[in-house]
Amino acid sequence: MKIFGHRGAAGLVAENTLESIAEALLYPIDGIEIDVHLCKSGELVVIHDETLDRTTNGKGNVSDYTIRELKKFSSEEGFKIPTLEEVLHLIDARCNLNIELKGKNTAIPMVKLVEEYIHKTHWEYNHFIISSFDHPQLFEIKETNSKFKIGVLTEENITAVLPVAKELDAFSIHPPITTLTNDEVTLAQEKGLRVYVWTVNTENLIKQSKKWNVDVVITDFPNFV
Repeated sequence: MKIFGHRGAAGLVAENTLESIAEALLYPIDGIEIDVHLCKSGELVVIHDETLDRTTNGKGNVSDYTIRELKKFSSEEGFKIPTLEEVLHLIDARCNLNIELKGKNTAIPMVKLVEEYIHKTHWEYNHFIISSFDHPQLFEIKETNSKFKIGVLTEENITAVLPVAKELDAFSIHPPITTLTNDEVTLAQEKGLRVYVWTVNTENLIKQSKKWNVDVVITDFPNFV
């Protein structure tokens, strides 16, 4: 079973910041999960919410600000909102990266940026898993570049999204730990799908996931490993 740090190491350091990702990299993890939105000036920025309000001292929609304006805001700890490019540079292919497409119109800019990194650095397609609850954006990815591994996110159970996963020829399904059952894990894997479960934040749930042969657990606390 592999371990991915959720939004870096969100339980230890402010989520989706370079500092949180650097913290996650201190532990023997296999990957990191982050969220991206498109800002007004066209850059992909790493932040979970559509708005700045919860995680920064700014207010309003991320999409209403340019990158220069977004860099003026910070978390309570003083950490800046990073760009996807900054995250790629920091991780430097030391582990896999699960990019969750959160905002609208993020699919094509993500493909262009990641393709550039793959061509000019030692990142490879195999390092990436692209996931989203916005399944139409996953179809955009598939139509634009079929080399990317696709992860189908769901807030329901695995069964609910099996038809979408099949149509996408997806690599994985990403259900919440709250709906997960051993039978659902087995069902997905029998259909050739990996199971990436979120957000697994206790040692007991990590042990349970391992017992059920989950492929990847996504956790706020990579220090549990």
